[in-house]
Amino acid sequence: MSINKLKIGVIGAGSISDMHFESYSKQADAQLVAVCDLNRTRAEEKAAKYGIAQIYTDYHELLANPEIDAVSICTWNNTHAEISIAALRAGKNVLVEKPLCKTVEEANRIQEAVRESGKTLQVGFVRRYDANAQLVKQFIDNGTLGELYYAKASCLRRLGNPGGWFADVERSGGGPLIDIGVHVIDLCWYLMGRPKPISVSGNTYNKLGNRPNIRNLSFYQAADYDAAHNTVEDMANALIRFENGASLLVDVSFTLHAQKDEIAVKLYGDKGGVEVEPELLFVTEMQDTIVNVAPQVDSKSLNVVDAFNNEIKHFLECCRTGNTPISPVEDGVTMMKILCGIYESAASGREISL
Repeated sequence: MSINKLKIGVIGAGSISDMHFESYSKQADAQLVAVCDLNRTRAEEKAAKYGIAQIYTDYHELLANPEIDAVSICTWNNTHAEISIAALRAGKNVLVEKPLCKTVEEANRIQEAVRESGKTLQVGFVRRYDANAQLVKQFIDNGTLGELYYAKASCLRRLGNPGGWFADVERSGGGPLIDIGVHVIDLCWYLMGRPKPISVSGNTYNKLGNRPNIRNLSFYQAADYDAAHNTVEDMANALIRFENGASLLVDVSFTLHAQKDEIAVKLYGDKGGVEVEPELLFVTEMQDTIVNVAPQVDSKSLNVVDAFNNEIKHFLECCRTGNTPISPVEDGVTMMKILCGIYESAASGREISL
């Protein structure tokens, strides 16, 4: 029996879009039919690579195409809100890359557009879709770790400011906190059961810039990299408090005088703990003895390719069924409240109530 394929358009053909293109191309029930980018040459390159027939430089024209069922939005953060709302009003289902947008006000407008349109909007919190994250969630939901009361997340780069739009606060909304911090904050919050955040206390630092003088150590550079322009923080840290008494401590950096890059995601309950990164490991008690339990899994850490495949597959399923995604717009709104609260706290030097 032939499959009625969902017709997909991708808006924004920058680096992250390849994860979307690759994942869609692996799905039997999806067909990539359109790509849009302000840079026509870049759009043409992606169209040639993935066999896409329709090329646009104006997303309004893509959204006006009645053939398209759903879109992935892979553009600058400051365009997420306007494109998401326009796509929903055009009757398209939407997968929007994280962060949902730049401000809480924009997030609320997107949420209202989802409600009014009745269409699916899935936020690209890709770490939720990793097999290890889903395994840990099963353990937590079954009570293995007991009551989770503390989590700790780090994503530290010693030299990793991509420059370009990532380093332009007007387009990005911020630096490492909103770019890479959002991933580990969201993963902890999701695994903790998404408790209601009540306050944040944060700090941001602009001490090192993007350090273009450094030699002998390479790093990813955005397509529009410009060493002279950097208006985002080098690093940020924060304490997030939740209504149920739990707390989350986070620190992230684009650049830092650290020995090595570091990623860590750890959650602690009254019956056990778990380290999701850098390697999956459970800690608990057996026979009055503290034991480390290392599950036998395909990957000890995040498998980015598989996580994106799972994310895209879930999105297509939700488009077909109308089911709510496991990363719905409401969670995108809450995450914006947390991120914007941390920036506000850092700027004002005080704790912010949410």
